[in-house]
Amino acid sequence: MKKLPYLARTRTGDSFHIEFPLHPETGDAVRVGQLVSLLLETIDRDIALAGEASNGDVLQAVAMALSIRARMIHASHETTRGLSVRLVETALEAVADAPRQSGQVGHA
Repeated sequence: MKKLPYLARTRTGDSFHIEFPLHPETGDAVRVGQLVSLLLETIDRDIALAGEASNGDVLQAVAMALSIRARMIHASHETTRGLSVRLVETALEAVADAPRQSGQVGHA
């Protein structure tokens, strides 16, 4: 199975080196990584401009966006739901397996 290496950095200085397993029918792994970066940057930029949002609110918004994108596909609900659930479960497992590296704290 192909994997997409991805480095995620938080505003607090933590980082995660993630190896995302890709679906066998992934068309362009580089584009997938670009879209992930764009989505995360857009969320961070909005929070910086509009003010904090709870983690639950952000996750809820992302889930709603996923459900809308899944509905846009011309396929049965069972097909798009199954694909969405499998993709999210696979991504969550990859992130859970990624070690957290915390940024430096203190003054030198």
